Parts: sequence; C-alpha cells; structure tokens
Amino acid sequence: QVQLVESGGGLVQTGDSLTLSCVASGGISSGYRVGWWRQVPGKEREFVATIRWNPASTFYTDSVKGRFTISRDVAKKTVYLQMNSLKPEDTAVYQCATGRPYDFTRASDWPYWGQGTQVTVSS
Repeated sequence: QVQLVESGGGLVQTGDSLTLSCVASGGISSGYRVGWWRQVPGKEREFVATIRWNPASTFYTDSVKGRFTISRDVAKKTVYLQMNSLKPEDTAVYQCATGRPYDFTRASDWPYWGQGTQVTVSS
C-alpha cells in the first residue's frame, strides 16, 4: 500500500521561501512520478510540478517556473518542492501524488495522494 505524507507548510510573507517534503512508503516503482498539486477552497486542484523517481525528468506549471524547484532523494523516498519568491496567490493546500499518470496534468490520473499541507502567504 502506497502512502504519502507531506510536511513543511506554514505561514510566510510575500517573497519568502518554503520547502515542502513528501515522504513515500509502500510499493513505489522507480518508474512512478511524483506530482505536487495545490487547491484553494472552491477551486479545482491545480497541477504545480512533477518529477520521475528515475530518471528525474521534471515539469512545471507556467505560474511557478523560475520560482519553484522539484527534486527527489531516491534513498529517502522523499520529494521536495522548494518554493521561492512566494506570492499571496500561492496560498493553498499542497498535496503530493504518485503513480504512472497518462496525463500528469490531470488529477484523476494519479492513484495515490497525501493528505496535504497548508501554505499561506501573507501580503
């Protein structure tokens, strides 16, 4: 059974940085991807970034390119999301997901999800 646990969220000010962690356990395949998603109440989940366990190919949504960096530590089964130059519009619950999505920008393609961690950016 695959389990994901996120941590690292918090309350920060505009321009600050934050690093989220997603620790995976269970039957993780090296061919899996891990994705970071975010959701604001009343809105649909938004794709943020993704990385493959091996090899480490990455993709980002346009709104975070140049500000966010996704990385992974295979030995620790942990994926990180380094978030710099945070903006109020980055405020959301951030969740990680894993699996072999056909379309990694489609939430329904990801079978395993964590509970999420809240990120709040004050102006």
